[in-house]
Amino acid sequence: MRIKDFDFARVEQYRQSICQVLTSHATFEIGSSGIESQLVFDKEHDHYQLLEIGWEGLKRIYNCIIHLDIKDGKIWIQRNMTDVDIARELVEIGVPKEDIILGLHPPYKRPYTGYGVA
Repeated sequence: MRIKDFDFARVEQYRQSICQVLTSHATFEIGSSGIESQLVFDKEHDHYQLLEIGWEGLKRIYNCIIHLDIKDGKIWIQRNMTDVDIARELVEIGVPKEDIILGLHPPYKRPYTGYGVA
């Protein structure tokens, strides 16, 4: 991708959209379970994650619940361990379907998803 083809304003909008969606799924109350949500927003390298971290009794909990990246001006859904359709939520707040890549699906399936292909 040539630098002049890169839309910096669009990428900044996508960063804000991702942060909005991930924040809406984070549970900030630790409660009695001892499990906390952590949001990881690396806006310099465009990696965004929602993690669960803590302890359940003697068992250590460390899970990446949602992982999104921005690569080549498109949002890549790398992991979604929820029942929520993250791609649909992104579309509802203005991200075009063709700019969402379901990276959690193999490349041969992506043309059939209704979302972007990379």
